[in-house]
Amino acid sequence: MKFLLAAINAKYIHSNPAVYSLKAYAESRLRNSMPDRIQKDAPDRIGSMHGIQIEIAEYTINHRPEQIWADLYKRKPDVIGISCYIWNMDMVERVVAEVHKLLPQVPLWLGGPEVSYEPQTVLARLPFLSGIMVGEGEETFFRLLEHYDSRENGLLEIPGLYLPTGYTGLGQVVSMDELPFLYRDLSGFENRIVYYESSRGCPFRCSYCLSSIDKRVRFRSLETVYGELQFFLDRRVPQVKFIDRTFNCSHEHAMGIWNYIKEHDNGVTNFHFEIAADLLREDELELLAGFRPGLAQLEIGVQTTNEETLRAINRHMDLEKLRRIVTELKKGHNIHLHLDLIAGLPYEDYESFAHSFDEVYAMEPEQLQLGFLKVLKGSQMYEEAEKYGICYTERPPYEVLYTKFLTYEQVLKLKQIEEMVELYYNSNQFRHILPVLQRAFPSPFRMFERLAEFYEEEGYFVMAPARAYRYQVLLDFAFRYDDVHRELYRELCLFDMYLRENLKSRPDFAPDLQTCYDTIRDFYRSEEEKPTVLSQYEGMSAKQMMKQTHMEPFYYPVWKPESCPDAQRAEQPYFVVFDYKVRNPLTYDAAYYRISEEMEE
Repeated sequence: MKFLLAAINAKYIHSNPAVYSLKAYAESRLRNSMPDRIQKDAPDRIGSMHGIQIEIAEYTINHRPEQIWADLYKRKPDVIGISCYIWNMDMVERVVAEVHKLLPQVPLWLGGPEVSYEPQTVLARLPFLSGIMVGEGEETFFRLLEHYDSRENGLLEIPGLYLPTGYTGLGQVVSMDELPFLYRDLSGFENRIVYYESSRGCPFRCSYCLSSIDKRVRFRSLETVYGELQFFLDRRVPQVKFIDRTFNCSHEHAMGIWNYIKEHDNGVTNFHFEIAADLLREDELELLAGFRPGLAQLEIGVQTTNEETLRAINRHMDLEKLRRIVTELKKGHNIHLHLDLIAGLPYEDYESFAHSFDEVYAMEPEQLQLGFLKVLKGSQMYEEAEKYGICYTERPPYEVLYTKFLTYEQVLKLKQIEEMVELYYNSNQFRHILPVLQRAFPSPFRMFERLAEFYEEEGYFVMAPARAYRYQVLLDFAFRYDDVHRELYRELCLFDMYLRENLKSRPDFAPDLQTCYDTIRDFYRSEEEKPTVLSQYEGMSAKQMMKQTHMEPFYYPVWKPESCPDAQRAEQPYFVVFDYKVRNPLTYDAAYYRISEEMEE
């Protein structure tokens, strides 16, 4: 009997830990029911000895639906279960409708957050489904597997199912330490994000979040976690993303894990955590300050700085402490910070959101994400949507269209601003020109607002400029609003471009290097004879070094954006050498060396 678990992910780099957890738990239960000799001698054949095969099939929403249902058909399953979320539900419905026609005798089951909160509506819309697994599904899935294998237990006897005949009752919640590790090996996870879960539930009650429904927080024991983290470290996995909803809600748990990854750091693996920054204690900050640059990145859901909005969504956040914590975290230049805002929340109008944006922007995170409210079934916000005049899309992802406080036109404007922030701020490719350009506008929000208007006027939202040409677009924008500093902006753009890559051809706005050629040639010849700046290139010829690095003249201190607007243009150029062998782990900028004496700190 083959039970096929299917997942349709948002991107190829994503995986679906839910289906892997169902499979791992069921196989663990089957293994434990076998004699010790078989468990030891043939651990990979447990399922086949039972006559049970659990298979995983992963796709993305970028697949054509007909590709997915054709592949499901070719796998010849006896039962199919599909994991459902807001990003894939429309695709799931299209696929199961056709699979039912192609495999009418094969039971079809759905599970996941998108179908767990109004399962009766889903069954009414898709009456050919066998049922829905509601809530946490590990034990429910195992019982369902037994049912199809032996047919001894009826479906009505399995808790956690919503059948066409009704609900069978609350499913069993399994202890975190009873859940087996998802990864026997990492084949199939090359070039993909590896997800890890050390806790479930959340102590907070944010009204827009489904995690607030589960009021219990359960933790995997630290000893178990340490062994599993070592598995990743030994294999030098590039990134492990913790999916714990509020990782640092337990001080002891967070400190234990952070201490472990610091002490066992392999110099490669990066760990991602979602945290509540205002919960961080001094000893946690001290520990994080000692991390290798690039060892960890922290995602902090600020959502809004509007006090009335925070109260309405049941968030209790000390904003002053948050600012102080972020400042402390940034001091070490070693932690990648990702701060989130949500547009469309109660009492947050356009101007209030602009204020929230400016306050969070001032914290200078590496990434500032502008999200839009999703009114999720089962959440408190779903029940209160009418109260706040929140109108949202009928189909997933149930994203806000407008509210009492925010018009649809303003939502569209914020969507364009979001795109500008993604292209010009979150890309980390314009880190030196943006702080200078910002001074030409009343606030950072107004700068991105005007930039969005510029894109609209020039037709760039329709004909998106290539990555390299975005520098020229930003220059054109800068010249329109601050024509006085044209030469400065050109140099800042050039500096930012060469920080990211050794350009094969110079942009149109770059000056001719002919007048500086002798200085550049002499520098590389000197380095060939006796390396002082480029010591890691020792043994290479000047020509080879010139190919792997780049030297550029500047007349402004572009590496110090805060001093640029008031700086006088130098009479003689300052030279900067960009070294692409060495990269900043937080921004991916190339290392650079200032050559002229005038440039020394």
